[in-house]
Amino acid sequence: MVGVFAFPALLPAFVTEWGLSNTEAGWISGVLFAGYTLAVPVLTTLTDRMDAKRVYLCGALVAGISCLLYAVAAEGFWSALALRFLAGVGLAGTYMPGLKALVDRTRGPKQARWISFYTASFSLGTSGSFMIIGAVAELWGWKSAFALAGVAALAAFALVLAQLEKAEPIPPAQPVNPFDFGPVFRNRAAMGYVLGYAAHVWELFGARSWMVAFLAWVLASQPGAGGPSPTTAATIGALLAMASSVIGADLAIRFDRRRVCALAMVSSALLAAVIGFLGGLPYGIVVGLMLLYNVLIQIDSAALTTGAVMAAEPERRGATIAIHSLLGFGAGFVGPLAFGMVLDLAGGGNSSLAWGLAFASLAVVVGLGPLALRMK
Repeated sequence: MVGVFAFPALLPAFVTEWGLSNTEAGWISGVLFAGYTLAVPVLTTLTDRMDAKRVYLCGALVAGISCLLYAVAAEGFWSALALRFLAGVGLAGTYMPGLKALVDRTRGPKQARWISFYTASFSLGTSGSFMIIGAVAELWGWKSAFALAGVAALAAFALVLAQLEKAEPIPPAQPVNPFDFGPVFRNRAAMGYVLGYAAHVWELFGARSWMVAFLAWVLASQPGAGGPSPTTAATIGALLAMASSVIGADLAIRFDRRRVCALAMVSSALLAAVIGFLGGLPYGIVVGLMLLYNVLIQIDSAALTTGAVMAAEPERRGATIAIHSLLGFGAGFVGPLAFGMVLDLAGGGNSSLAWGLAFASLAVVVGLGPLALRMK
């Protein structure tokens, strides 16, 4: 996952070097999730009929190649757009197929906790992406950063190939067509979590894609201000988000899962509604608020995915995860793009009002999540 958030981590530099508009930057940030969205229904659903390890290996290979090609061939909007789309296909072949590989290899009451730890590790990968890409780019430039991301994905390929034992899926009592998604959509309990997850991911990736740029704008407007760099703040935020996701998953096990998720969504929506208007506060305070926002966003992440997996019919678990990921990361594609469009329409990246309205747009979407969770 080192390369997943490589572009958002360096977004201000690419805007300057390539002369991108905020809308174009939003397209490049979001197109990874478009590639993910188109590929994930096929790749994850296949795990109902074959060992998910095989799908994962293909995805890791694509992810590695996409980053290596970006390092040597990206030179503007269109080339970056195409290669980040390919990176999204690689993510589609690893993230949810990796979850299915875990589900196929665990049993019993602790399975929900394993699922929660796996999905929480997404934040660890996110923090690593921001931290490693930012540090390497500062020392040796963005081409070296993307090259390292490609090598890291190929290392994941080698690790899983060497270490993960085989585990063929247990055949269902009644054979089913894995690409018949009708029963998945009719499963109201699972779809409540799926739609709630879509609202969550819209906010999550909208905020993650623009957090560094927002903090860079705040820092630039306050010469001499002290505090962590924007990429360091994003790294810390992602690490805190991982812990938050694990804690939220445990709360969902102890208490009513839907209520825990709904309260988390309402809390993050309230902060999103105001945080963009607070860029005039001292930089250190804004960083603190963004870290708190990262914590609130992520409380429900693992709990929502675990809820969808546990509510799925066993023989359609791969298909349910596919729809969960399709709608979720489809929202992840639109979220950064919509954020950039609001930013442009409201006055651009140097306007406090524009930043405020862009973050508030995230609040509107995630505020719909609790309504989806009422489906049972």
